[in-house]
Amino acid sequence: MEQIDPCSWCGSVQQVSQRDQLNQVRLEKLGAYPFERLKSLFSGHISKSDLVPIDAGAGEPRLPLPSFVADTLSAHLSGFSKYPSTVGSLELRQTIADWLQQRYGLQYVDAATQVLSANGTREALFAIAHALINPEADKKPCVLMPNPMYQIYLGAALTAGAEPVFLPCTETSGFAPDLDAVPKSVWANTALIYVCSPSNPTGWIADKDYFAHLLALADENDFFIVSDECYSEIYWQNKPVGLLEVAESLGREGFSRCLVMNSLSKRSALPGMRSGLIAGDADLIARFTKLRSYTGPATPLPLQAVAAAAWSDETHVQQNLDVYRNSLKAFFDIYGIEGTTIPPGSFFVWLPVAHDEDFSVAAYEQQAVTILPGSYLAAEGDDGINPGSGYIRAALVDGPDCAAELARRLRAVRV
Repeated sequence: MEQIDPCSWCGSVQQVSQRDQLNQVRLEKLGAYPFERLKSLFSGHISKSDLVPIDAGAGEPRLPLPSFVADTLSAHLSGFSKYPSTVGSLELRQTIADWLQQRYGLQYVDAATQVLSANGTREALFAIAHALINPEADKKPCVLMPNPMYQIYLGAALTAGAEPVFLPCTETSGFAPDLDAVPKSVWANTALIYVCSPSNPTGWIADKDYFAHLLALADENDFFIVSDECYSEIYWQNKPVGLLEVAESLGREGFSRCLVMNSLSKRSALPGMRSGLIAGDADLIARFTKLRSYTGPATPLPLQAVAAAAWSDETHVQQNLDVYRNSLKAFFDIYGIEGTTIPPGSFFVWLPVAHDEDFSVAAYEQQAVTILPGSYLAAEGDDGINPGSGYIRAALVDGPDCAAELARRLRAVRV
């Protein structure tokens, strides 16, 4: 029988232990998710009991279900007896392709090779980094992201073995991530960049020139662009442009280097359905398809049928947009716009305050309002500054009357 060298075995165990320690360190860098931090912040504090609570902390639309949801779901209940494909049915992907063409004026989107269904975009935004990043590169690749941000970008970069690089979004820059402030050495080592337009949490919207500049940088430095466009149908005045729209206008055949993600959670107020889209460069879609065949949760077939109906209908989208616009107006009519502005996009308001954590606790105790400290949505940069500090994020997701009441209560908070 073959003899095992105990020293060799110990060395192998030591290597595994070192790898495990590295994995633990990587996970520890994630920190607590913003809502876990908020729960800890409120621990021991009592909300004012004579007021009806207002939860403006989570970005969860609470508008009525579109009228077609129940009937469509009922008609396709038998689909629960079948395994769904992780890529989504061809019918759903064709409906998504048709929507992309109509919404952005695209000439052609191939449903078979340029579109995937997602079980909500949260998992897709996270998993895409693992499909596009090489953690065994000689030099740790960079993943760029706005700061403040949707925290999934940071978690994706860290767990994929990349180096997160934060692009501060401040009032000085109009809350745009400043591409020109990134050193050339960082661009040269960039694997991908996350863009969020309209932005969560600031409401900033990228214009055509911004996307064009980013595409030129991607070509020059060989990286990919992942555009999170989940709030594309929620805006104050001007309908946002999309990455694929700009790419095609510049003559980029096949949307090279580009992936966009969108969701029915915000557009159709269906966050519990967990349905979204991934679209763009066919080569990147193929890579992501391979990864998701192992790890991607599939949307059940009855829910895919509802999703197809939702992407095909614009009446409920316009109705929801009217509610969000009226909510913004109702809020700022009472809150005022001194020191802030109505956000161009999304249903969040990003409000400056003296101390974001203290203000959030005071709002909870004094006014039974739940809001999110801005610092929980951002990370401290190399300069030691957290660009979310001194702001709070409030979600206007319950209609104009609640938005007006939220404004009254926030104005009454005393810190």
